[in-house]
Amino acid sequence: MGFNLVAGIDEAGRGPMAGPVVSAAVILKRNARIKGLNDSKLLSQKRREELFPVILDNCIDYAIGIVGHALIDEINILNATIIANDICIRSLKHKPDYVLIDGRDKQIIDIPFQTVIKGDRRIQCIAAASVLAKVTRDAIMRYYSKEYPKYGFEKHKGYGTRLHRSTINEFGFCDIHRRSYTFKR
Repeated sequence: MGFNLVAGIDEAGRGPMAGPVVSAAVILKRNARIKGLNDSKLLSQKRREELFPVILDNCIDYAIGIVGHALIDEINILNATIIANDICIRSLKHKPDYVLIDGRDKQIIDIPFQTVIKGDRRIQCIAAASVLAKVTRDAIMRYYSKEYPKYGFEKHKGYGTRLHRSTINEFGFCDIHRRSYTFKR
């Protein structure tokens, strides 16, 4: 059974200790073939940023969903990601017939969907969503690096690197840290 509009969804930012989780939904044009597109984690920052406008040129529609650190602390990262995914789907101008979502988590969207483990490496529309989500989240973290320059968010994007942990040890948490996350100092 064929579908006219298939959206791919992926997120960026489940693991970091600071900042939002960002999901993206992408409906690619039927004959889109984007050279070099892959899971955003397998691409350099430069390549992701080069692909961003190529994806926009090759899609019918896209949307971004963002859930901030405070709500993540309140409802946990899994539920925050599910909400970000739902925001994406509801924000699309074109309602998809079917949705393919990276991973295996349950969802709350009201459109037929399928979760696909490692979908960002296997399905082009999910890979496209992966790139949009990662580039968007990285831009947010670069913005936060200006607001909180001591923390180096432009380098580690909030992930639990040695540098990030040492700045937390030195300066404590800032406003965008996820307080519900624990780590050894």
